Amino acid sequence: MNNELHIKTQLYSKCQEFVSERLKRIQNRIVDIETSLKSETKSTAGDKHETGRAMLQLEREKSGAQLAQIQSVQQLLAKVNIQNSSGSSISLGSLVITNRANYFIAISAGQIEIDGQEYLAVAANTPIGKVLLGKKVDDEVIFNGNSMQITRII
Repeated sequence: MNNELHIKTQLYSKCQEFVSERLKRIQNRIVDIETSLKSETKSTAGDKHETGRAMLQLEREKSGAQLAQIQSVQQLLAKVNIQNSSGSSISLGSLVITNRANYFIAISAGQIEIDGQEYLAVAANTPIGKVLLGKKVDDEVIFNGNSMQITRII
């Protein structure tokens, strides 16, 4: 495996870990809420009981929405093709090297370090992702008032 594919594979793995950890946290939170709701049911009736139950219901709805969102991110990550190397233009799965920063176009997972080098995992629908998509080597892009030059697309 060449070094470039090795880097992309590691970046992809880190994104998978990010999604898995977040999914696990949300699922654990839902289990905790369900457990609390069951114990609230056994509690004495009254205003305090109803308020506590309503708050738990709201937390469950919020966690359900977070679960749906992370599952959507998981589906997007599954579509990322890291074999798509040295493309002529930036697309989902591209590793973009600029004179300012390195970007992995996949999901928003933040800063990732591979072999001492920093990379930013960004989704294609983020502001920086939108600026980079479709660009080619030697293109200059401006993001947040800063100019950067694309030096490589892997």
